[in-house]
Amino acid sequence: MSKKLTKRTEDYSKWYNELVVKADLAENSAVRGCMVIKPYGYAIWEKMQAQLDKMFKETGHENAYFPLFVPKSLFEAEEKNAEGFAKECAVVTHYRLKTDPDKEGKLMVDPNAKLEEELIVRPTSEAIIWNTYKNWIQSYRDLPILINQWANVVRWEMRTRLFLRTAEFLWQEGHTAHATKDEAVAESLQMQKVYAEFAEDFMAMPVVKGAKTESERFAGALDTYTIEALMQDGKALQAGTSHFLGQNFAEAFDVKYATKEGKQELVWATSWGVSTRLMGGLIMTHSDDAGLVLPPKLAPIQVVFVPIYKNEEQFEAIAKKVTEISNELKAKGVSIKFDKRDTLRPGAKFAEWELKGVPLRIALGARDLENGTLEIARRDTFEKQSVAQEDAVATVVSLLETIQEDLFNKAKNYRDDNTTEVDTFDEFKDIIANKGGFVSAHWDGTAETENKIKELTKATIRCIPLDALEEEGKCVYSGQKSTKRVLFAKAY
Repeated sequence: MSKKLTKRTEDYSKWYNELVVKADLAENSAVRGCMVIKPYGYAIWEKMQAQLDKMFKETGHENAYFPLFVPKSLFEAEEKNAEGFAKECAVVTHYRLKTDPDKEGKLMVDPNAKLEEELIVRPTSEAIIWNTYKNWIQSYRDLPILINQWANVVRWEMRTRLFLRTAEFLWQEGHTAHATKDEAVAESLQMQKVYAEFAEDFMAMPVVKGAKTESERFAGALDTYTIEALMQDGKALQAGTSHFLGQNFAEAFDVKYATKEGKQELVWATSWGVSTRLMGGLIMTHSDDAGLVLPPKLAPIQVVFVPIYKNEEQFEAIAKKVTEISNELKAKGVSIKFDKRDTLRPGAKFAEWELKGVPLRIALGARDLENGTLEIARRDTFEKQSVAQEDAVATVVSLLETIQEDLFNKAKNYRDDNTTEVDTFDEFKDIIANKGGFVSAHWDGTAETENKIKELTKATIRCIPLDALEEEGKCVYSGQKSTKRVLFAKAY
């Protein structure tokens, strides 16, 4: 086995990078800033995707797919959106290569194959989708349109980190069209709620639901709703966003509908998305110095069986019992791995599955067969217990539920312990510099104050919590009047 991971207390960033690679989740690719998601990492993403997809469909959404390329003129049509993404765009200008006669047959861009119009590799799909919706929407009978797509996008990031920030990443993006403002706002809030439920119930990652300040909103949105999580190093992670776009995109692409009375009205829009960044959130919320810790609901392998034997006869007897218990567990929806490899000793297997975060490990040896027992080890707490074989299935099912709940409670306690109310800027600076976490403080509502605090402390307003109490106070920086506290933190 390779050497142990760097400890989180020594270098959290290095620990994270090592863990992603050593746990076989992803690796850097030959394309700068892009990643290869390996089978084990992709299996976790598939479980996330399947659950989210189910939740989207339960709320009335359908999947579709739109082109990767966006004509530059369409992209420019919604100015605020184009301006917001301009610095991150990859642009296609030519459509053919040819052999370079001056460079020993190497390929060059064919200057005669210049595109009539440059194409943007989508950083987000509002432009191409709203240009399409124009053809789909004529009457109030065509509304609402509730579409989601699973896709990849490209944002040309200069400083990248696996899962958290890459030039190309996987995500889903919902794009909906509505007859009224109230419907569109309700949709935006509904999808924020869906994201929060997924984060808490499946990722076991507690989140704060809130609204972004004007300077932190999605480019072209009237309101951006967010879920914010707190990682173990005291930094915040924006885990998902839902945007009320008003009529900006309908106006830019002339998307109107005839009302029941025959009047022409612009439609109201939303968009919402989560990405493979959630993988980074999952890793940083629960994992430890021994490796990955996965909540059972998202673990590709929930239980791994490791046989301990000296000869083929013992192995055959153990394998028979493992198959028997496995079949019962599979019937209850539990995913199983029987590690039969004869190239590794049991201790090495234990270390590997710990590194990969499998929630439960069951060791079964010749003596266990005689005694009618087996040993179950929890990955989250390293606790081991000897269990009668006839009780194994019930114990495993119960433990998986317990681990899911315990991981959420542990993360929530950490979040609560690292959320600090402050009333002075000296306190604010001290907490941000030395403790980290969320800082709950009054803000005067101005971009000027928000920018000054960011400049002085590198902390940003993560959100204005939806459940923030109305209370009179003074802005932590300017001393001006404030009616509620907002959450500040340093963030990924």
